[in-house]
Amino acid sequence: MSFKVLITRDFEQMSAVGADIVIEDVVSTLDRRDNYVMGLATGNSPTGLYKLLAKAAGEGKFDPTKVESFNLDEYVGLPGENAQQRALHPESYSFFMIQELFGLLPTKFKETNVPWGTLIDQDRLEEELKANPNDWEEQGKDNGKAIVIRKDAKSSYLSWVRDEVLDSYAEKIEERGGIDLHIVGVGGKGHVAFHESGIPFEGNRMLLVRLDDNTVSNAVEDGHFSSKNKSPWYAISMGAELVYQAKKVVLLASGKRKAGPVAESLLNDPSPMIPISYGQVFSNNGGEMIYVIDVEAAEHVVDCISEIEKRGIEVKDISNQV
Repeated sequence: MSFKVLITRDFEQMSAVGADIVIEDVVSTLDRRDNYVMGLATGNSPTGLYKLLAKAAGEGKFDPTKVESFNLDEYVGLPGENAQQRALHPESYSFFMIQELFGLLPTKFKETNVPWGTLIDQDRLEEELKANPNDWEEQGKDNGKAIVIRKDAKSSYLSWVRDEVLDSYAEKIEERGGIDLHIVGVGGKGHVAFHESGIPFEGNRMLLVRLDDNTVSNAVEDGHFSSKNKSPWYAISMGAELVYQAKKVVLLASGKRKAGPVAESLLNDPSPMIPISYGQVFSNNGGEMIYVIDVEAAEHVVDCISEIEKRGIEVKDISNQV
């Protein structure tokens, strides 16, 4: 089992420590072979790390042209008359990645991939779901639901979503040999990407998700959308089962809102109610799991270090390091 929790003093140190881990892994891997496959999250947590990653590339520490990336997720239902307008919407994850990482690189990554949620027209999707109730089923024990489209779906549109948007993304990752390192964050209920609380782990490598009200509220609270009515209510996402097939996963968490789910994911057995708890399964299966969290996100962890370490998880407070 390889599971380590690093407690940092603030967002800045969290970003620096996380970046050091990522850069070291990229450099050491590229010393052995000519390509590196990176998994990328969006949201506020990785933005500092991304700036340091771009800076390292600019300083020649690694060659960006040997790096391929796969993002975790993308919205369905962004405003726009067509896929191009939706992909260029300021809150699309394609736009986010250009702004926060891709556009900062001195030379481009070899290839970048973001799930193709913007190709889906939300109104058409809802019409097809309503007209073809036997083509799909909901999965999930909380408010966020996976919309699982059956292989024998009669709707050509829903079949296209399943085959060309969901399955094709997972297949492309497999073709590239899998992801070397995934950078992930954590949602308010402990979700990873848009694998919402309560969605089963197994059989959900790529997900079409009807979002939890809590997820939408957090997006509004964080300033991404002006109101719930203006926020998308669907997304395409890697499921935990696919996220944690990487060789190494680095989870970043900053702020008190993350403290509850972070602690629950370490203190309790893995449960779909806290999707990031799949990290325990991942580490038990030979993966390298690293949490880099600031003191606010570690609020409940620091009181339970001995209990967490009994579960085989190493906890190290580095908040006083310069």
